[in-house]
Amino acid sequence: MKLTILGTCSGTEPMPDRKHTSFVVEHEGGIYWFDAGEGCSYTAHLAGIDLLSIQAIFISHPHLDHVGGLVNLIGTMQKLNGRNQDPDRSLTGKTIPVRIPNLNVWSGVLQVLAASKETYTPNFNLDAQTYEDGVIYDQNGFKLTALHNRHLGEPEPGQPWQSYSFCIEAGGKCLVFSGDVRETAEVAPFLQNCDLFLMETGHHQVEDVCTYLKESGADFGRLGFVHHGRAILADPEGECQKARSILGDRVFVADDKVEMVL
Repeated sequence: MKLTILGTCSGTEPMPDRKHTSFVVEHEGGIYWFDAGEGCSYTAHLAGIDLLSIQAIFISHPHLDHVGGLVNLIGTMQKLNGRNQDPDRSLTGKTIPVRIPNLNVWSGVLQVLAASKETYTPNFNLDAQTYEDGVIYDQNGFKLTALHNRHLGEPEPGQPWQSYSFCIEAGGKCLVFSGDVRETAEVAPFLQNCDLFLMETGHHQVEDVCTYLKESGADFGRLGFVHHGRAILADPEGECQKARSILGDRVFVADDKVEMVL
């Protein structure tokens, strides 16, 4: 399992060298896309990630800093597919699952794409569906489990949850992504025997997260901070030292374009 982090910034104003939240996981030649902050497809393409190898797209919740680049991602896939000369890499006729908690947001994405018909002529299918707790994708040795959190509050009776955390399993490795959460403890069911935990700091302080993890006895390998809030944006090295004073060198503060093999 190879991880490439495309964007590490929370929903702030533009920050130097950081775009909004997005990352991809590569497994057996396929690309699995998580969240789509602004600029994600631009960063991925210039980093050499093959957008024609995308197997599925997963959105943790519908806030702008997690979906602001979704229109461009799909449009870029279409443009690259139109220029592709290799039939073995073509997206034409294929169906790409899109899992997103809010189909109204997806409808908006489609409306923007429809307004650009002269440059966007769909020749692959996008199967957009909402999802609930549990396994939401399990194909080709890549398994994704979702768990709701309270970042967007508790829904009214009968209404769906709108924000989720993810547990990704592939190649004998486990990667957990917090998404945006109200409390770190909401991710606890995913953390046992996890190789890498990607935790957001847009709504949390690193020392609080690390103290909770240490006291809870969570059995995880490395901890990477993403979706950075203003404390990390102002002083990433200082915040990293705070975290390492609690959990040691297994903690890192992620930058855009970081690559890791689990």
